[in-house]
Amino acid sequence: MTTPLENRYDFVLFLDVENGNPNGDPDAGNMPRMDPETNRGLMSDVSVKRKIRNYVAAAKGDDEGHRIYFTEGKVLNRLHEEAWINTGTEPTGKNKEKYKTLPKDEAKARELTDWMCANFWDIRTFGAVMSTGVNAGQVRGPVQLSFARSEEPIMPLEVSITRSSVTNEADVEKARTMGRKHIVPYGLYRLHGFVNAPLAKRTGFSKDDLDLLWLALRDMLDLDRSAARGMMAARDLIVFRHEATLGNAQAHRLFDRVTVSRVHEGEAVPCGDRRTHNWPPARAYTDYRIDLDEDALPEGVTIERPFE
Repeated sequence: MTTPLENRYDFVLFLDVENGNPNGDPDAGNMPRMDPETNRGLMSDVSVKRKIRNYVAAAKGDDEGHRIYFTEGKVLNRLHEEAWINTGTEPTGKNKEKYKTLPKDEAKARELTDWMCANFWDIRTFGAVMSTGVNAGQVRGPVQLSFARSEEPIMPLEVSITRSSVTNEADVEKARTMGRKHIVPYGLYRLHGFVNAPLAKRTGFSKDDLDLLWLALRDMLDLDRSAARGMMAARDLIVFRHEATLGNAQAHRLFDRVTVSRVHEGEAVPCGDRRTHNWPPARAYTDYRIDLDEDALPEGVTIERPFE
Protein backbone atom coordinates (compact mmCIF):
# COMPACT_ATOMS: atom_id res chain seq x y z
CA MET A 1 0.00 0.00 0.00
CA THR A 2 1.07 3.58 -0.60
CA THR A 3 0.28 6.75 1.30
CA PRO A 4 -3.45 7.06 2.14
CA LEU A 5 -5.55 9.49 0.12
CA GLU A 6 -5.58 13.14 1.02
CA ASN A 7 -8.29 14.21 -1.43
CA ARG A 8 -12.04 13.77 -1.43
CA TYR A 9 -13.68 12.31 -4.53
CA ASP A 10 -17.31 12.22 -5.67
CA PHE A 11 -18.25 10.30 -8.80
CA VAL A 12 -21.08 9.37 -11.16
CA LEU A 13 -21.11 5.96 -12.84
CA PHE A 14 -23.39 5.03 -15.74
CA LEU A 15 -24.26 1.37 -16.36
CA ASP A 16 -26.63 -0.12 -18.89
CA VAL A 17 -28.38 -3.42 -19.47
CA GLU A 18 -29.84 -4.94 -22.62
CA ASN A 19 -32.27 -7.87 -22.42
CA GLY A 20 -31.12 -8.80 -18.95
CA ASN A 21 -31.81 -8.54 -15.24
CA PRO A 22 -29.30 -6.22 -13.57
CA ASN A 23 -30.41 -6.95 -9.98
CA GLY A 24 -33.27 -9.33 -9.24
CA ASP A 25 -35.43 -8.95 -6.15
CA PRO A 26 -35.71 -12.30 -4.29
CA ASP A 27 -38.86 -11.07 -2.54
CA ALA A 28 -40.59 -10.54 -5.89
CA GLY A 29 -39.79 -13.74 -7.78
CA ASN A 30 -36.43 -12.30 -8.89
CA MET A 31 -38.07 -9.54 -10.92
CA PRO A 32 -35.79 -6.57 -11.67
CA ARG A 33 -35.84 -4.14 -8.76
CA MET A 34 -38.05 -1.12 -9.33
CA ASP A 35 -39.29 1.99 -7.60
CA PRO A 36 -43.04 1.22 -7.40
CA GLU A 37 -44.03 4.90 -7.62
CA THR A 38 -42.00 5.79 -10.71
CA ASN A 39 -41.23 2.38 -12.30
CA ARG A 40 -37.60 3.40 -12.55
CA GLY A 41 -35.22 0.47 -12.22
CA LEU A 42 -32.96 0.03 -9.20
CA MET A 43 -29.68 -1.71 -8.48
CA SER A 44 -28.62 -2.04 -4.85
CA ASP A 45 -25.25 -0.82 -3.65
CA VAL A 46 -24.64 -4.34 -2.30
CA SER A 47 -24.96 -5.89 -5.77
CA VAL A 48 -22.45 -3.40 -7.24
CA LYS A 49 -19.99 -3.97 -4.37
CA ARG A 50 -20.24 -7.71 -4.97
CA LYS A 51 -19.18 -7.21 -8.58
CA ILE A 52 -16.30 -4.96 -7.49
CA ARG A 53 -15.12 -7.53 -4.96
CA ASN A 54 -15.25 -10.33 -7.53
CA TYR A 55 -13.15 -8.30 -9.95
CA VAL A 56 -10.51 -7.43 -7.35
CA ALA A 57 -10.37 -11.07 -6.23
CA ALA A 58 -9.76 -12.17 -9.83
CA ALA A 59 -7.28 -9.42 -10.68
CA LYS A 60 -5.35 -8.97 -7.43
CA GLY A 61 -6.49 -11.66 -5.02
CA ASP A 62 -3.07 -13.34 -4.86
CA ASP A 63 -1.25 -10.06 -4.16
CA GLU A 64 -0.35 -9.03 -0.64
CA GLY A 65 -2.99 -6.81 0.94
CA HIS A 66 -5.69 -7.68 -1.61
CA ARG A 67 -7.57 -10.53 -0.02
CA ILE A 68 -11.37 -10.23 -0.09
CA TYR A 69 -13.16 -10.45 3.25
CA PHE A 70 -16.74 -11.02 2.06
CA THR A 71 -16.24 -14.14 -0.06
CA GLU A 72 -18.72 -16.96 -0.61
CA GLY A 73 -18.14 -19.85 1.76
CA LYS A 74 -15.78 -17.99 4.08
CA VAL A 75 -16.23 -18.20 7.87
CA LEU A 76 -15.65 -14.62 8.97
CA ASN A 77 -14.75 -15.42 12.56
CA ARG A 78 -11.82 -17.51 11.34
CA LEU A 79 -10.50 -14.47 9.51
CA HIS A 80 -10.88 -12.38 12.68
CA GLU A 81 -8.94 -15.01 14.59
CA GLU A 82 -6.09 -14.65 12.09
CA ALA A 83 -5.73 -11.04 13.22
CA TRP A 84 -5.38 -12.07 16.87
CA ILE A 85 -2.80 -14.74 16.04
CA ASN A 86 -0.73 -12.72 13.56
CA THR A 87 -0.53 -9.66 15.82
CA GLY A 88 0.37 -11.77 18.83
CA THR A 89 -2.56 -10.35 20.81
CA GLU A 90 -3.34 -12.25 24.00
CA PRO A 91 -6.96 -13.49 24.33
CA THR A 92 -8.99 -11.60 26.90
CA GLY A 93 -11.59 -14.30 27.62
CA LYS A 94 -11.69 -18.04 28.21
CA ASN A 95 -12.46 -21.11 26.13
CA LYS A 96 -14.85 -20.41 23.23
CA GLU A 97 -15.22 -16.75 24.19
CA LYS A 98 -11.53 -15.97 24.48
CA TYR A 99 -11.59 -13.66 21.45
CA LYS A 100 -14.99 -12.12 22.12
CA THR A 101 -13.80 -8.93 23.86
CA LEU A 102 -11.25 -6.52 22.44
CA PRO A 103 -8.15 -5.79 24.53
CA LYS A 104 -8.56 -2.96 27.02
CA ASP A 105 -5.38 -1.43 25.63
CA GLU A 106 -6.71 0.77 22.79
CA ALA A 107 -3.44 0.47 20.88
CA LYS A 108 -3.64 -3.34 20.88
CA ALA A 109 -7.32 -3.24 19.90
CA ARG A 110 -6.47 -0.86 17.07
CA GLU A 111 -3.69 -3.20 15.94
CA LEU A 112 -6.24 -5.94 15.30
CA THR A 113 -8.39 -3.68 13.15
CA ASP A 114 -5.36 -2.29 11.32
CA TRP A 115 -4.23 -5.83 10.47
CA MET A 116 -7.60 -6.57 8.92
CA CYS A 117 -7.51 -3.33 6.91
CA ALA A 118 -3.97 -4.00 5.70
CA ASN A 119 -4.77 -7.53 4.50
CA PHE A 120 -8.30 -7.21 3.11
CA TRP A 121 -8.88 -4.75 0.28
CA ASP A 122 -12.65 -4.59 0.69
CA ILE A 123 -12.40 -3.83 4.42
CA ARG A 124 -10.19 -0.80 3.94
CA THR A 125 -12.39 0.24 1.01
CA PHE A 126 -15.97 -0.36 2.15
CA GLY A 127 -15.52 -1.07 5.86
CA ALA A 128 -16.89 -3.98 7.92
CA VAL A 129 -18.42 -4.93 11.24
CA MET A 130 -16.00 -7.52 12.67
CA SER A 131 -17.42 -8.00 16.16
CA THR A 132 -19.35 -11.20 15.42
CA GLY A 133 -18.17 -13.54 18.18
CA VAL A 134 -14.47 -13.26 17.41
CA ASN A 135 -13.97 -9.53 17.78
CA ALA A 136 -11.66 -7.59 15.48
CA GLY A 137 -13.43 -4.24 15.79
CA GLN A 138 -15.45 -2.19 13.36
CA VAL A 139 -14.35 -0.16 10.35
CA ARG A 140 -16.25 2.57 8.55
CA GLY A 141 -15.07 2.48 4.95
CA PRO A 142 -14.08 5.55 2.94
CA VAL A 143 -15.90 4.42 -0.22
CA GLN A 144 -19.68 4.46 -0.23
CA LEU A 145 -22.12 3.85 -3.09
CA SER A 146 -25.72 4.85 -3.62
CA PHE A 147 -28.42 2.70 -5.22
CA ALA A 148 -28.24 2.92 -9.00
CA ARG A 149 -31.46 4.21 -10.60
CA SER A 150 -32.51 4.05 -14.24
CA GLU A 151 -32.83 7.35 -16.07
CA GLU A 152 -36.29 6.41 -17.34
CA PRO A 153 -39.01 3.98 -16.26
CA ILE A 154 -38.36 0.38 -17.23
CA MET A 155 -40.87 -2.20 -18.44
CA PRO A 156 -39.69 -5.67 -17.33
CA LEU A 157 -40.72 -8.59 -19.52
CA GLU A 158 -41.61 -12.03 -18.17
CA VAL A 159 -40.32 -14.63 -20.61
CA SER A 160 -41.38 -18.28 -20.61
CA ILE A 161 -38.61 -20.88 -20.87
CA THR A 162 -38.52 -24.68 -21.10
CA ARG A 163 -36.19 -27.42 -19.92
CA SER A 164 -36.02 -30.67 -21.92
CA SER A 165 -34.03 -32.62 -19.31
CA VAL A 166 -35.43 -34.05 -16.09
CA THR A 167 -33.89 -34.37 -12.68
CA ASN A 168 -34.46 -38.07 -11.98
CA GLU A 169 -35.54 -41.27 -13.76
CA ALA A 170 -39.08 -41.18 -12.38
CA ASP A 171 -39.75 -38.02 -14.43
CA VAL A 172 -38.43 -39.30 -17.80
CA GLU A 173 -41.90 -39.63 -19.35
CA LYS A 174 -43.10 -36.24 -18.19
CA ALA A 175 -43.46 -33.28 -20.51
CA ARG A 176 -40.95 -30.51 -20.61
CA THR A 177 -40.63 -28.39 -17.50
CA MET A 178 -41.79 -24.79 -17.88
CA GLY A 179 -40.18 -21.85 -16.20
CA ARG A 180 -39.99 -18.06 -16.35
CA LYS A 181 -37.31 -15.41 -16.33
CA HIS A 182 -37.46 -11.63 -16.19
CA ILE A 183 -35.56 -9.19 -18.38
CA VAL A 184 -35.27 -5.45 -18.91
CA PRO A 185 -35.27 -4.74 -22.68
CA TYR A 186 -33.00 -1.74 -22.08
CA GLY A 187 -32.12 0.52 -19.17
CA LEU A 188 -29.46 3.15 -18.46
CA TYR A 189 -28.66 3.30 -14.75
CA ARG A 190 -26.93 6.09 -12.82
CA LEU A 191 -25.00 5.51 -9.58
CA HIS A 192 -23.39 8.05 -7.25
CA GLY A 193 -20.26 7.29 -5.23
CA PHE A 194 -18.19 8.99 -2.57
CA VAL A 195 -14.60 8.69 -1.33
CA ASN A 196 -14.00 10.13 2.15
CA ALA A 197 -10.35 11.17 2.67
CA PRO A 198 -10.35 11.29 6.50
CA LEU A 199 -11.73 7.75 6.60
CA ALA A 200 -9.17 6.67 4.01
CA LYS A 201 -6.42 7.76 6.40
CA ARG A 202 -7.92 5.57 9.12
CA THR A 203 -8.15 2.42 6.97
CA GLY A 204 -5.05 2.94 4.83
CA PHE A 205 -7.02 3.26 1.58
CA SER A 206 -4.45 4.59 -0.88
CA LYS A 207 -4.18 6.10 -4.35
CA ASP A 208 -3.28 2.64 -5.66
CA ASP A 209 -6.48 1.30 -4.09
CA LEU A 210 -8.44 4.11 -5.73
CA ASP A 211 -6.95 3.34 -9.15
CA LEU A 212 -7.93 -0.29 -8.65
CA LEU A 213 -11.47 0.81 -7.78
CA TRP A 214 -11.73 2.79 -11.04
CA LEU A 215 -10.45 -0.26 -12.95
CA ALA A 216 -12.95 -2.52 -11.21
CA LEU A 217 -15.84 -0.17 -12.04
CA ARG A 218 -14.79 -0.23 -15.68
CA ASP A 219 -14.28 -3.97 -16.11
CA MET A 220 -16.34 -5.68 -13.38
CA LEU A 221 -19.28 -6.42 -15.67
CA ASP A 222 -17.04 -8.27 -18.12
CA LEU A 223 -16.42 -10.82 -15.35
CA ASP A 224 -20.09 -10.97 -14.34
CA ARG A 225 -21.61 -12.41 -17.51
CA SER A 226 -24.52 -14.78 -17.06
CA ALA A 227 -27.75 -15.70 -18.82
CA ALA A 228 -29.41 -12.87 -16.89
CA ARG A 229 -26.63 -10.33 -17.38
CA GLY A 230 -25.18 -11.13 -20.77
CA MET A 231 -25.24 -7.58 -22.08
CA MET A 232 -24.32 -5.16 -19.32
CA ALA A 233 -21.64 -2.50 -19.59
CA ALA A 234 -20.09 0.31 -17.58
CA ARG A 235 -20.48 3.21 -20.00
CA ASP A 236 -19.04 6.30 -18.33
CA LEU A 237 -17.39 7.42 -15.10
CA ILE A 238 -17.22 11.10 -14.17
CA VAL A 239 -15.05 11.90 -11.14
CA PHE A 240 -14.94 15.17 -9.21
CA ARG A 241 -11.60 15.46 -7.40
CA HIS A 242 -11.38 17.88 -4.49
CA GLU A 243 -8.13 19.60 -3.59
CA ALA A 244 -9.10 19.80 0.09
CA THR A 245 -9.31 16.75 2.33
CA LEU A 246 -12.80 17.74 3.46
CA GLY A 247 -13.86 18.81 -0.03
CA ASN A 248 -14.31 22.08 -1.89
CA ALA A 249 -18.01 21.80 -2.79
CA GLN A 250 -21.12 19.88 -1.86
CA ALA A 251 -21.49 16.60 -3.72
CA HIS A 252 -25.10 17.16 -4.82
CA ARG A 253 -24.17 20.45 -6.49
CA LEU A 254 -21.47 18.69 -8.48
CA PHE A 255 -23.80 15.85 -9.43
CA ASP A 256 -26.32 18.40 -10.74
CA ARG A 257 -23.75 19.25 -13.41
CA VAL A 258 -24.21 15.81 -14.95
CA THR A 259 -27.43 15.61 -16.98
CA VAL A 260 -28.91 12.99 -19.28
CA SER A 261 -31.07 13.62 -22.35
CA ARG A 262 -32.98 11.38 -24.74
CA VAL A 263 -31.91 11.60 -28.36
CA HIS A 264 -34.14 10.77 -31.33
CA GLU A 265 -33.35 11.59 -34.95
CA GLY A 266 -30.82 14.19 -33.86
CA GLU A 267 -33.13 15.93 -31.39
CA ALA A 268 -32.45 15.87 -27.63
CA VAL A 269 -34.91 16.49 -24.79
CA PRO A 270 -34.83 15.79 -21.03
CA CYS A 271 -35.62 12.15 -20.27
CA GLY A 272 -38.99 12.95 -18.76
CA ASP A 273 -40.16 14.68 -21.96
CA ARG A 274 -39.76 11.86 -24.47
CA ARG A 275 -43.32 10.59 -23.94
CA THR A 276 -44.65 14.06 -24.72
CA HIS A 277 -42.80 13.82 -28.01
CA ASN A 278 -44.21 10.31 -28.63
CA TRP A 279 -40.74 8.85 -29.04
CA PRO A 280 -40.18 5.06 -28.93
CA PRO A 281 -38.62 3.57 -25.79
CA ALA A 282 -34.84 3.56 -25.57
CA ARG A 283 -33.17 0.38 -26.78
CA ALA A 284 -29.49 1.38 -26.96
CA TYR A 285 -26.92 3.59 -25.26
CA THR A 286 -26.93 5.83 -28.33
CA ASP A 287 -30.53 6.77 -27.49
CA TYR A 288 -29.12 8.90 -24.66
CA ARG A 289 -26.71 11.79 -24.35
CA ILE A 290 -24.72 12.54 -21.19
CA ASP A 291 -23.72 16.16 -20.69
CA LEU A 292 -21.26 17.59 -18.16
CA ASP A 293 -21.22 21.29 -17.28
CA GLU A 294 -17.55 22.13 -16.75
CA ASP A 295 -17.99 25.93 -16.66
CA ALA A 296 -17.10 27.84 -13.51
CA LEU A 297 -16.24 24.81 -11.42
CA PRO A 298 -15.83 25.52 -7.69
CA GLU A 299 -12.28 26.45 -6.81
CA GLY A 300 -10.26 23.36 -5.95
CA VAL A 301 -12.47 20.93 -7.90
CA THR A 302 -11.18 19.19 -11.04
CA ILE A 303 -12.79 16.59 -13.28
CA GLU A 304 -11.30 13.21 -14.16
CA ARG A 305 -12.60 10.67 -16.71
CA PRO A 306 -10.90 7.33 -15.82
CA PHE A 307 -12.61 5.41 -18.64
CA GLU A 308 -11.11 7.60 -21.34
